[in-house]
Amino acid sequence: MHWIAAKVTFNSPSTDLTAELIAELFDTLGISGVVVDDPGLEPTDDWGADAVPRPAQPAVTGYFPGDHRAPRLRRDLEAGLAALAARHPMTYTTAYDNLDEQVWAESWKAFFHPQPITPRLVVKPTWCDYTPRPGEQVIEIDPGMAFGTGTHPTTGLCVQLLERYCRPGQRVLDVGTGSGILLIAAAKLGAGRLAGVDNDPLALGVARANLLQNKLSPERFALICGHLLAPIAGHHDLVLANILADVIIELLDTVATVLPPGGRFICSGILRKQKPAVLNKMEAVGFVIDDISEKDEWVALAGSYTTSIPKKRLERAQRIP
Repeated sequence: MHWIAAKVTFNSPSTDLTAELIAELFDTLGISGVVVDDPGLEPTDDWGADAVPRPAQPAVTGYFPGDHRAPRLRRDLEAGLAALAARHPMTYTTAYDNLDEQVWAESWKAFFHPQPITPRLVVKPTWCDYTPRPGEQVIEIDPGMAFGTGTHPTTGLCVQLLERYCRPGQRVLDVGTGSGILLIAAAKLGAGRLAGVDNDPLALGVARANLLQNKLSPERFALICGHLLAPIAGHHDLVLANILADVIIELLDTVATVLPPGGRFICSGILRKQKPAVLNKMEAVGFVIDDISEKDEWVALAGSYTTSIPKKRLERAQRIP
């Protein structure tokens, strides 16, 4: 199968926000994996000498299947970009390149090198060598076409909160599991039974391969295809969601079906300007906010679920503009 790389190069006074809005547009088209070119990205000491240079301009690239769907996806992308530019300060150009799956799978690997995401956890691509320092645990990842390398701030924030709140033996559910990196991190931190849900069967195949690569027994985890919590049964002690803010708000309508009182919800993928809306919804459905972590333009939240809504917290939520 071959693929079409749809690259949107843009200029905007708010680079991070614009990149997120373009990524959201790709997501509405069913293209959940994107590559973001960030000219401000500085290579770390762990990057090899053959790492690609920093891009000259910010861009977001999504990958269309090169079949009968491509013309429609291209038209919808162009229409979405025009609508976005009409309401958001940005200029842009688009370019389309054909490539086969093997070329695609190899072309982005120069961007991905071993990287610590907490003092205890290091994410390492399967094709790199890395000797862990004392006290470090290594998460081996081959994201494939599901992405989720751990290098994005949203994943790092989520893992940091997971490290803070995960307890030995807990049942952990990851909504929108992608490459499975959060489930692997939970396992490294002592979690018990693991479950991941994703609406992309390709992502689930990648997640399974990564869980097995990290020596997790198939009896320890379940991977389910479906939309949010629709296919999930039973209670989990900890629910994770590193997805879009609008999807988190939708998820909160049903999270009580899988999270018992006292259970904890950790969510990431939230822009600073979206934080009040997510906080409002969390508190309105009965969460006590335990933690708010921020990095750059991104926010992650942790909350404990209660069966009742504390009056003061509900009032605070209602006051948030």
